Amino acid sequence: MSSENLRDIYALLVVARERSFTRAAAQLGVSQSALSHAIRALEARLGLRLLTRTTRSVAPTEAGERLIASVTPRFDTITRELAALGELRDKPAGTVRITTSDFAAQTVLWPKLSGLQRQHPDIRIELNIDTGLTDIVSERFDAGVRFGDQIAKDMTSIPISAATPVCIVATPQYLAQHGTPQTPADLTRHLCINLRFALRGGLYAWELQQDGRSLQVRVDGPWVFNQISMAVEAALAGCGLAYVPVALVRAPLESGHLQTVLPDFCPTFPALHIYYANRHQASPALALVIETLRYHA
Repeated sequence: MSSENLRDIYALLVVARERSFTRAAAQLGVSQSALSHAIRALEARLGLRLLTRTTRSVAPTEAGERLIASVTPRFDTITRELAALGELRDKPAGTVRITTSDFAAQTVLWPKLSGLQRQHPDIRIELNIDTGLTDIVSERFDAGVRFGDQIAKDMTSIPISAATPVCIVATPQYLAQHGTPQTPADLTRHLCINLRFALRGGLYAWELQQDGRSLQVRVDGPWVFNQISMAVEAALAGCGLAYVPVALVRAPLESGHLQTVLPDFCPTFPALHIYYANRHQASPALALVIETLRYHA
């Protein structure tokens, strides 16, 4: 149906309800002559008279009554749906889709957002674990979470964590059997648990620091994962050395199930940030998610 027909049918409904072209024209914000012309044009397109006009009143014809009875519930439904959309604009509701890493999901997003969702059951949260830098606009994500230095300049970003220290860990049993590395060069002689991220393609070179300069060490071992959480599991199983964020291994370090090696050579990564497209205004649901995640020192 053309927009012209929809507009004129709505005008017919208002005239029939008010039983007056004058009152209907005032409600619609048009002149009485323009409203009369619109109704006549609709009647001409349908080939039927819809209103009976007298000098004192306006009443629907049999065809007009049938059309009005048929379309009024549909216009009422449209009105209710538009009102519901207005409520979505004003209160946190709907789906928030976020692309993130497993590390960020485990250490920041899940701990904070699980409580938020229970408090606001109208919000639906979708976390997509991805090691690449997903284009949040083309992939229709509301936001992404990455380290601050990985975010494009045309995005709005907000920190959601402190800076992220990393460490190299292994079980006491592994170190007793294979020895403890004393320098980064020693890592090449150990069983190391590798990571392969979509962003980098090849195996991830461990980023270390020595005498104020950065260095990358390529390691080897029997296991390769694309998620850091699995590298932690492999380290706990005694499969070798793992290079992981401290936040993921704090509990096993405190319990003694893992130990750190080469702590003076391990760097600190930037803070995690949540980011979204500058040209998109954050919905109430996304705005609430951002405020819940926002880092306060």
